[in-house]
Amino acid sequence: MRNFNYERADSVAQAISRHARGEQPSYLAGGTSLLDLVKLDVVRPAQIVDINRLPLKQVEPLPDGRLRIGALVTNTDLARHPLVHQRYPVLSQAILAGASTQLRNKATTAGNVMQRVRCNYFRDGISACNKREPGSGCAAIGGLHRSVHAVLGTSDHCIASHPSDMCVAMAAIGARITVLGPQGSREIDFADFHLLPGDTPWKEHALQPHELITHVTLDAPLSDSRSGYLKLRDRASYQFALVSSAAIVVMEGTRIREARLAMGGVGTKPWRAREAEASLAGQTASMEIFARAAAIAMRDARPYTLNAYKVPLGQQAIVRNLRDLTAQEHA
Repeated sequence: MRNFNYERADSVAQAISRHARGEQPSYLAGGTSLLDLVKLDVVRPAQIVDINRLPLKQVEPLPDGRLRIGALVTNTDLARHPLVHQRYPVLSQAILAGASTQLRNKATTAGNVMQRVRCNYFRDGISACNKREPGSGCAAIGGLHRSVHAVLGTSDHCIASHPSDMCVAMAAIGARITVLGPQGSREIDFADFHLLPGDTPWKEHALQPHELITHVTLDAPLSDSRSGYLKLRDRASYQFALVSSAAIVVMEGTRIREARLAMGGVGTKPWRAREAEASLAGQTASMEIFARAAAIAMRDARPYTLNAYKVPLGQQAIVRNLRDLTAQEHA
């Protein structure tokens, strides 16, 4: 591991100021992703600004029904928070499906949002990878791309899938990300925060230089909704999703009044399936309707040799999740 300068910030303004004056700076929160990549020599910060003392550890209900989450709220605290458990079960389930207890105790909300890809070619430090070394190519396309590589939102320059479970649930719920930087505060719609690789896969998010995430504010929950997260993986714990499904439904008897769907493991960003949602609205719940929505969700998939199975598996994840949620009507 290379040497770096370390500073601890006592206020948000101080953190941004120290980050802005540093050379190759990084913010440090839980460190579960950053320190891993530093040890691998994939990320090489010359300046680390520790933000753990900042007052960003609260979960606050807002008068309009939304829920504001401080950037430093740990994954464990967020998943176990009574308001999250009550209003957003899909989020609680998604967080608890990820990593391990020890990692969730350290990992933060903002750090999870900023989580880097798990592609082995990105992390090995030597293979061709446009994220790590722009213009070098993408070794994954012709290499081993079975598990942590996408079939939606890919390009000829990158096919790594976004690894977060939490972000898939947030994509289905809807949220806004508050950031603060040298130019002041602004909000970014969650759907616009993570960027598709396109021709510039090294640009992963919508942050401007030195900006710091301060809060994530969830949309108000849909009235009378039920939600769930289904994660399919090679083993039952401490494993990234092959595919996952976050679903929220509002039922009127056996009819689906409204639905929200997002997917993980299959996209280069947390993947919201809006056309599939529209196909469910107003329909009587049935396996046929679920299968049609799942086919729509995966319609634009671009599978590769070793991960083509993700197309039918992704469809199955959607169908199973919708089946289980709507079956509650008859329980």
